[in-house]
Amino acid sequence: MARQLLMGNEAMALAALEAGVRVAAGYPGTPSSEIIETIAARVQAGAAHGVHVEWSTNEKVALEVLGGAAEAGARCLFTCKQVGLNVAADSLLSQNYVGVVGGLVLIVADDPGPISSQTEQDTRRFAAFAKVPVLDPATPEQAYLMVKEAFALSERYGTPVIVRPTTRIDHASAFFEVPAETHAHPLIDGGFARDPDRWVIFPRRSYQAHGQINQRLAQMACEFSGACDHGAKSEAAEGSEGSAAGAAGAALRVADAPRQAAGAAYATFNPCWEGGGRESAASADRDCARLPRVGVLAGGVSAAYAQDALTMLQQRARLKGVCLPHFRFMQVGTAYPFPAAVVERFARGLDTVLVYEELDHVLEDELLRLAGQTHGAFEVQGKLTGHTRDRGENDVDDAVVRIARLLKVEGLVAGSMAGSSDEGVAPAPTSPLDLDAIPDLPLRPPTLCPGCPHRGSFVAVKRALGRRPAVLCGDIGCYTLGNAHPLDALDTCLCMGAGITMAQGFSVVHPDRKAIAYIGDSTFFASGLPGLANAAYNGHDVTVVVLDNATTAMTGTQPHPGTGLTLMGACRPPLSIEAELRANGIELIAHADPLDLEKATEAARRAIEHPGPSAVLFVSPCVQVAHPQPSVRVDQGACTGCRTCIASIGCPAIGFDAGIDGPRSKGRGQAYVDQTLCFGCDLCAQVCPFDAFVPAGSRTADQDKGASHA
Repeated sequence: MARQLLMGNEAMALAALEAGVRVAAGYPGTPSSEIIETIAARVQAGAAHGVHVEWSTNEKVALEVLGGAAEAGARCLFTCKQVGLNVAADSLLSQNYVGVVGGLVLIVADDPGPISSQTEQDTRRFAAFAKVPVLDPATPEQAYLMVKEAFALSERYGTPVIVRPTTRIDHASAFFEVPAETHAHPLIDGGFARDPDRWVIFPRRSYQAHGQINQRLAQMACEFSGACDHGAKSEAAEGSEGSAAGAAGAALRVADAPRQAAGAAYATFNPCWEGGGRESAASADRDCARLPRVGVLAGGVSAAYAQDALTMLQQRARLKGVCLPHFRFMQVGTAYPFPAAVVERFARGLDTVLVYEELDHVLEDELLRLAGQTHGAFEVQGKLTGHTRDRGENDVDDAVVRIARLLKVEGLVAGSMAGSSDEGVAPAPTSPLDLDAIPDLPLRPPTLCPGCPHRGSFVAVKRALGRRPAVLCGDIGCYTLGNAHPLDALDTCLCMGAGITMAQGFSVVHPDRKAIAYIGDSTFFASGLPGLANAAYNGHDVTVVVLDNATTAMTGTQPHPGTGLTLMGACRPPLSIEAELRANGIELIAHADPLDLEKATEAARRAIEHPGPSAVLFVSPCVQVAHPQPSVRVDQGACTGCRTCIASIGCPAIGFDAGIDGPRSKGRGQAYVDQTLCFGCDLCAQVCPFDAFVPAGSRTADQDKGASHA
């Protein structure tokens, strides 16, 4: 084995391969995309044997492909981001009812912040709704271990299992031992065995399965509570089996060796430990010898933040020679079903428990429920009480201040709590650094790349509309950035595929306005086709603008059915978007290169003027997969400083210098082109009314005039 530095996503992919995954499928979505890509790279390099890997057309399709394979006894891996699980919801809930033979593991990457998503939803909530177990890693190393264990758990109970990393786990890095080769696990029980009473989901089967699901969740909760080592000084675990939770756990505990061994293994996912006391002080203080009265319960990456914060506070207390109050800490890595028995032991004897988690108050709710069931006397602090952030990411600086407040040692923390600009949000801490001495970073709003063909598409459609009233419906992709000024080309954006269908709703309510729907080529295949069929079937007067840039650009230039490339190395005939449009009843289809504004505007005008469903197919490759063209520059002798280039296309390669005084700008300043950013798309030259943009290597008229005078 070779020791390598791997991203969390790469580590989880490796764990799945080492566990013997045979079929892997998903749909690209940041922050999860690298998992499938890592598996594909190893398959194509000949390092992963017996594995089929694919980008499916959407998440529902991917999970159903894997559902069939898992029922046939193959170990299967599904990947998506949190909103992708919404697409696969119907499949997941039904698959949980019929069960699996081979392990079916879903890695669903949540995106607190959100950094690149339209929602901040918490997959732990979804798991509880679907009654599917979920593991919640705190580090890339733990994510690696959890993925391996998830396959065993899935096969032990015949259920899908979710592993829920968040962005900071997916994109953090750590060292791992990487085998030269991996091999798919043999099919369990020799392959698919026909059994209509099991695999056909009739109502009676569903009723029986619901009872089985409830029973196995209770067994898993007991298994997850299998062990918790509080350390030699802790008395929390004594007499635990006499408690209500302990008695319930004992009654449900399964006796077979694999489950007992797994229960012991889950102690590493639900670790408990104690700190503070004399180890934090240079002098002996009798108050340091008290049993812990406060605790921190944390989940996911927030557990890593909290542990770092506690370590920092211990170090500061030691350096200052003061006593840090005794505390107890527990990570809940098995978020659902909640390991009530072991958490009850953790909380026994405590006065206050701070719950630290992202994004929802999932653990907090469970702890409050547990307190009610066991008549616990401890106070629960968290999101519901305003003691932690109610949205977005946590971080170590935030954890330090909040835990210091819990321990009543605020003096150990440099700085104080700063006010929050968001009403109702718990205030964020200042950093130990002097932030006043650090200048604010310049604002960098998201924008389309220089040379992006979508920019031309938006300009062409708006030119074609002219003064005609319209509603412009967007979709999920790079082109969502068309909503920003100066393009100002989108009025709505909801979720993948909704641009086409929302436009139909607007066409019904506002027949006096032209309904325009934008959709990218990858999203077109992922979720656009049903909306097209509906538009044709119901005769909605909408114009669908397909932005075909030959890749899935927003998530890292992955292939899709329109490219013909597959992750298994084969090149299939690409599916024709035009043929799909025609097959779904679109009556008029216009074509153009969006970087040719005159032809693109005319194509858009033809489609917009057509009554009934129509489409414009704009085809031009993404700058990430195309070669740049010769760049342009501004002819200072021609530029008038009118800013039309900036106001119409907003290309990041074009700037404006108010200090340039050209012969035609009369002190207004002039535009300029950053040659390091220019892609040579030529849109600026097409919108400039004064022909001030010229090839970078050309001579201007003024230069030629000056040369002749010389």
